[in-house]
Amino acid sequence: MIDFPVTLHLLGKSILLHPVLESLGIFVGMRYYFYLKRKSPEKLLLHISLAVIAGATAGALIGSKLLGNLENPYTLFSDAFSLKKFWSNNTIVGGLALGLVGVELAKKIVGHKDSTGDLITFPLILAIIIGRIGCFFTGIYEETYGLPTDSVFGMHLGDEYLRHPVSLYEIIFLILLWVILKMIQKRNFPSGFVFQVFMFSYFTFRFFLDFLKPRVELVGNLGAIQLTCLLVIIYYIYKINVTLRYNFAIK
Repeated sequence: MIDFPVTLHLLGKSILLHPVLESLGIFVGMRYYFYLKRKSPEKLLLHISLAVIAGATAGALIGSKLLGNLENPYTLFSDAFSLKKFWSNNTIVGGLALGLVGVELAKKIVGHKDSTGDLITFPLILAIIIGRIGCFFTGIYEETYGLPTDSVFGMHLGDEYLRHPVSLYEIIFLILLWVILKMIQKRNFPSGFVFQVFMFSYFTFRFFLDFLKPRVELVGNLGAIQLTCLLVIIYYIYKINVTLRYNFAIK
């Protein structure tokens, strides 16, 4: 029986496991990215690499916190609002969506037109998996837990209800997606296609997964994260279609 939230006891202090694993995920993901970058035959000029990293970082930071707070926009205009709470609200969906915008803007500024996404795909998946392990061990004390369920998958996550372990669902999905993307990577698709498939697949999965989570319904029965997912899905349907048309045209 797991005692949620799981904490580490170091030097007489209790530290939540979640932020430790979240930080570890970012560190390991970045190290994996730089490892792949050194092995890659495609070398970006220094100013382009710096621009892409800066755009991704700024966009991800803004997007994760903005969408994290828009999940429940009513608290932004209530007495419950605080800068501390605003800063602590994050979501991967917002980070990926606005990180993408940041990268595209940075590429336009430096005049780089080629795709830069394939190299970051697997480091991103690895970082998300490690972070989601932390989410799972936080149980209901972090806003990524699932709704109550009577299904065989239900688990006690810190209260009296059996709940969908949505973090575990996401981990399993990402492992399967990793295998599929590795198979796609071996095929002769244009640069950027692996990243496009990752983004389309992940945002489609998250759109449906969020029906199993508590959420504030903003349009119909859709929350802010799901509305963002729909926009990204539509964008990548277009991008994948263009890439496949180009791939077939040159064969």
